[in-house]
Amino acid sequence: MKILFIGDVVGSPGRNMISTYLPRLKRKYKPTFTIVNGENAASGRGITEKIYRGFLEAGAQVITMGNHTWDNREIFEFIDRAPKLVRPANFPPGTPGNGSTIVNINGVEVGVINLQGRTFLPAIDDPFTKADELIEEMRERTPVIFVDFHAETTSEKQAMGWYLDGRVTAVVGTHTHVQTADERILPGGTGYLTDVGMTGPYDGILGMEREAVIKKFLTTMPVRFEVTKGREQLSGVILTLDPKTGKATKIERIAINEDRPFYD
Repeated sequence: MKILFIGDVVGSPGRNMISTYLPRLKRKYKPTFTIVNGENAASGRGITEKIYRGFLEAGAQVITMGNHTWDNREIFEFIDRAPKLVRPANFPPGTPGNGSTIVNINGVEVGVINLQGRTFLPAIDDPFTKADELIEEMRERTPVIFVDFHAETTSEKQAMGWYLDGRVTAVVGTHTHVQTADERILPGGTGYLTDVGMTGPYDGILGMEREAVIKKFLTTMPVRFEVTKGREQLSGVILTLDPKTGKATKIERIAINEDRPFYD
């Protein structure tokens, strides 16, 4: 069994890469299950219902989110009727939407959990305790559990990976938009990658126009960040696992850009 995860879709350039390459990735890798992180999909901040449904039509089974979940106000109109949209589970009680889901794919149930870190991000509930709670519930139904950990620091992501090793199929980080090269199978059988990277502009700074970001560093003055145009990239990971045990057996990074062309 294989799970394809595509990281941090940013604006229309990211959506273009999904529509262009997701069908080709599916033909090449033949994933059983596909997850897309869409928290930056609407002009770099948040998501709309049209975009959410577009990702599902393109072949994703679950859309995960992150700290920009609420940036597009339209989400409040549809999140409670979007069962395949998963926002961070450790948002406080009473927050709209769901932080996890279980999807049946050809008789195999796949659990997906979205968590958000707390280091250099807004203070929300403890992601480690929330992970314990959700994993205990999910493992009564399935050993196949994928965790998208949306966090700022490598240390917090590594801590989550080791904390959940042997209890989930994979812990893959999102949020920092730069793909790391530390993919591995941890000793307990959990696939791990600190950050899957972003899908969107290739020549921006984390997907934004370079000039505005550089001006912010030079002057410390407020500036407006806009998604940049031009060359595009896709970042993802393909995970192979044993559906009976939920343990990962192989993890491989995917990077598609002008310097790393995609070959079917």
